[in-house]
Amino acid sequence: MFDRTTQDVGNIVEFGHVNTRVPDQGVATLFYVSGLGLTRDPFLMTSTDNMWINVGITQFHLPTGPAQVMPGVTVLALPDLSALAARLRRVAPLLADTRFAFEPAADAIHVMCPWGNRLRCVASDTTRLGIIAVELSAPKGAAEGIARFYREALDAEAHAESGRAIITSGMSTDLVFIESDTPPPPFDGAHIQIALANFSRPHAWLQTRGLITEESNAHQYRFQAITDPATGVTLCEIEHEVRSMRHPMFARPLVNRDADITLARYAPGREALALGIAP
Repeated sequence: MFDRTTQDVGNIVEFGHVNTRVPDQGVATLFYVSGLGLTRDPFLMTSTDNMWINVGITQFHLPTGPAQVMPGVTVLALPDLSALAARLRRVAPLLADTRFAFEPAADAIHVMCPWGNRLRCVASDTTRLGIIAVELSAPKGAAEGIARFYREALDAEAHAESGRAIITSGMSTDLVFIESDTPPPPFDGAHIQIALANFSRPHAWLQTRGLITEESNAHQYRFQAITDPATGVTLCEIEHEVRSMRHPMFARPLVNRDADITLARYAPGREALALGIAP
């Protein structure tokens, strides 16, 4: 028999992007495009003050400014870890004066971006390319309250287990809060973007409790405090850019290149990466 609950999505129908500021667009290009093998969006944010990097159906947004560090680990599914390691070795000398580092492990490659953001790159049996999880640090004892918040405030599929709050965020991404003895660093403005099917009810829940931080436009609002619905106590902070399914960019198709296609290995018509994985 099939476990039909594995197909439930809940009210968060899309995980769109992770947004952190970067001080240097050239260094960001070396890391995200040349090193990780990802694709700069060719249509939007094409100047030198911002860069959108496509990762399957998800993105990194990298506006220019003082560096921001996501308090945790972003988990990327990539199609070929050995090719990734070779690319990272090639860019390493060019990033020698930054915090860039990488370490291969048995089933992953642990990477630090030039400004200290941590990534774990894995081969996935369900997603060939994409942000498949964002793992954030949370205080001890907070997981149950965080899961309650996402269930009650956002109508999300969320549960807590073994000191973790796991929130289903779209078709292929989990938002995970992991309890730690080390207090999370002060919130520095980094944000994630999600889209909701029921957009208005969560807004009303958040607004009643004074948690809305920005009324962006008809299609979007923001909040950052994650509170325990039972007590109102703030458990942790990460800005959420919340969009509706009527947002003009909802489910926007993204261009992704095959990073293994180079001048030396060029094959006509093979530049685009096929995202699907056969069952």
